[in-house]
Amino acid sequence: MDYRRAADLQDAVRLRQSMGYPFVAGGTDIYPAIENGARFPGLIDVSKVEALRGEIRREGGEWIIPAMATWSEIIAAKLPPQFDALKQAASEVGGRQIQNTGTVAGNICNASPAADGIPALMAMDAKISVAGPSGMREVPLEKFVLGNRKTDLHGDEILCAVKVPARSGRTASAFRKLGARRYLVISIAMAAAVLECDAAEKIVYAGISVGACAARSLRLPAWEKALHGRSIGEVGSVEPAPAFLAPLAPMDDIRGKGEYRKHAAGVLVREALVKAAERLNEQVA
Repeated sequence: MDYRRAADLQDAVRLRQSMGYPFVAGGTDIYPAIENGARFPGLIDVSKVEALRGEIRREGGEWIIPAMATWSEIIAAKLPPQFDALKQAASEVGGRQIQNTGTVAGNICNASPAADGIPALMAMDAKISVAGPSGMREVPLEKFVLGNRKTDLHGDEILCAVKVPARSGRTASAFRKLGARRYLVISIAMAAAVLECDAAEKIVYAGISVGACAARSLRLPAWEKALHGRSIGEVGSVEPAPAFLAPLAPMDDIRGKGEYRKHAAGVLVREALVKAAERLNEQVA
C-alpha cells in the first residue's frame, strides 16, 4: 500500500486530486475496514496538517471545531451547555482509546447511519467547512451527509472544520442512545435535542435529530416546529404525532426490527427533550 503524509492543507488537496486516495487521521474506521478485507491502493495521512488542528474556540457568532479534534478533546473542552449533548455522545463513542484518537471529521466523513456525533451536531444546526482546489465552501451538516457512507465531499476536497452557531445562555441540550449496552456498541437508535428560550422562557429554537433510524441521521422538523413558542414546562407534554417521526425509515437488522427502532426513537427524543428542558429550567431559575 502506498502511504503519503500531507505536509499542509494545499498538499493534502493536491495529493487527493492527483491520487484519489482516502484521507486518514485517527484511523479508527479505516483500519478496522482494512482488517475486514477492504482494500485501498494508498492512504493520505493528514494527522500533521496544522490547518486541521487547533483549539475548539469561539469566533464571533460561531464555535469552531477543527477537523482533527478528538472525542476526548470534545469531552475536556470548556463549552457552553448547548454542547452537553455532543459531550455526552463523545463519552459514548467506543472506548477510551477510540475517544483519544478518533476525530470529529472522521466520524462525519465516514457517514455511518449510527455515527454517534452527527445527531448532536445536526441538532445544533452545524455547518461543514471544506477546502478544495477552488477554495473554501460551507455546507449545512444536514445536506453534507447524503446517506449510508455518502457525503457531499467532492473527490478533491477535505473537511477542515465544523462550525456551530453560538446560541444564547438560555440554551440546553441532551443526548440519548439505545444499544445492547452503553459503551462499545453500535446504536439501535439515538436522539439529540437542543432547546433555546427567550427572556419570557418561551422556546425560540428547537433542534431534534435522530440517528440509526434511516440511511443517515435526520432532523425532525415537524416536532421542532410544534415546540416553538411553548413554555419550557410544556416541552415534555407535547404528544408526538405520527408526522413527527415521518422522516424516519429504519430497517430491520440484527440489532432490531425497524418498527421497534422507530418507536424507540420517539421515546429517546422525548427523553432528550425532557432532560434538555430540565437543564434549561435550571439555567433560567
